[in-house]
Amino acid sequence: MIWFKKDLQLNDFIHLGKNTMGEHIGLEFIELGADFMKATMPVDERTRQPYGLLHGGASCVLAETLGSVASAMVIDPEKFICVGLEINANHIRGVREGRVTGITTPIHLGATTHVWDIKIYDEREKLVCISRLTVAILKNNRQ
Repeated sequence: MIWFKKDLQLNDFIHLGKNTMGEHIGLEFIELGADFMKATMPVDERTRQPYGLLHGGASCVLAETLGSVASAMVIDPEKFICVGLEINANHIRGVREGRVTGITTPIHLGATTHVWDIKIYDEREKLVCISRLTVAILKNNRQ
């Protein structure tokens, strides 16, 4: 179990999506495991580019949201905050409709950085995008 709160449940963090880009595009967290997190997103007028395909930026929003929220659930929120440092994405396959599902797993969980692997799949479980997110872990000076 990688989570700071050992009995972490989806309901413990879905409120983080309120009034955010994720909420605007219909992103939903759907599953949590001992070392992974999953979320879905529709492919619709909010997430398509002009050719009718899933926008690469929307895939990056899904990837960054998954990795950032996962990092926030790994750290002690009283002592630390986490912020995105770098994201990359390889767009493998186009999607025109339906939903895509992203799953994030840790590559590295260090004291000052986390690195997350995010894979996004279409409804046929075909790989759509591979992303890597690096998150900086900073001292919480808001207290």
